[in-house]
Amino acid sequence: MKRPVLRVAVVQGGPSSEAEVSRRSAQSVAKGLAEAGHEVVRHELDGHLSEALRTGGYDVVFPIVHGAVGEDGSLQGLLEVLDLAYVGSGVLASALAMHKETAKALFARAGLPIAKGVTLARTGGVALAGAEQALSELGARVVVKPCSNGSAIGVSRFDGGADAAGLAKAIEAAWAVDEMVLVERFAPGREVTCGVLEVATDVLGGHALPPTEIRAPSDAFYTYEARYAPGRSQHLCPAPLGDALVRRVQEVAVAAHRALGCRDLSRVDFVVRTPEDRATGDGEVTLLEVNTLPGFTDTSLFPEASQIAGLPMPELCHRLVEAAFRRGSTRRNVAVPLPR
Repeated sequence: MKRPVLRVAVVQGGPSSEAEVSRRSAQSVAKGLAEAGHEVVRHELDGHLSEALRTGGYDVVFPIVHGAVGEDGSLQGLLEVLDLAYVGSGVLASALAMHKETAKALFARAGLPIAKGVTLARTGGVALAGAEQALSELGARVVVKPCSNGSAIGVSRFDGGADAAGLAKAIEAAWAVDEMVLVERFAPGREVTCGVLEVATDVLGGHALPPTEIRAPSDAFYTYEARYAPGRSQHLCPAPLGDALVRRVQEVAVAAHRALGCRDLSRVDFVVRTPEDRATGDGEVTLLEVNTLPGFTDTSLFPEASQIAGLPMPELCHRLVEAAFRRGSTRRNVAVPLPR
């Protein structure tokens, strides 16, 4: 059957610390869609976007915006108001995934393996008091992260142990990025990520892409610089975890995707300890977070795993926009007349 040629709006940028990553992702997505035969226009997420989308005659929108406003349900809400079909999760799932504290509560309810943590609000908060609380409840080996941000921006890791003053400084730095900060017990192990893709089961045999182990030998962990500077990190895909742990990572990834009600695609991050890492016993998987709009840059993990699974970038992008186009915009109910 002949594929439809679609007019696609790729939305990028926005008022987020990850705006430059988004623009780089949008460049890759636009290239992939064009190679797949679609007509593509890139738009910035700003005050002019609504009118541009309303009058542009688009068949589908591909939002590839990371962080605040674009990935937290705000942009998705605009697309719902405009009655446009779009790639990715809807308003609620986007908002749930972006707010790490809420997402963790849903993961816990689903019985998924998460790290213990505390949330500290900047409003009225005192960093030193928050640090002392975290040390009391979690111990000295902790990770500090903004509650609603990505790309490791504002993240500090104390794998060797923190004192109250150092932890308070990290909390202040994370508060500079977000009103809410999550402090989690440090989970030692390998950094692993696993994509979930709902539109290519004929290739994958399921919804999970092959997991990737991430190594950043020049950095303390998978930092912003390690993520996006060429050659700064090593991606081992499929991850060398052994068959049992690979299956476990994939199962948890799909379960986390479903626990939040995600749609089309996501990328799920983990820390994994293999039996060799633990010295004794079975491997251990700790679920960290779900990204509803993962990066699509030249160094990004999701398209790399898709390529290894047999879906190169043009085919991946085509399948995503085709699925959104066939799904169409959200169903609207007819207004019920008021009784007389």
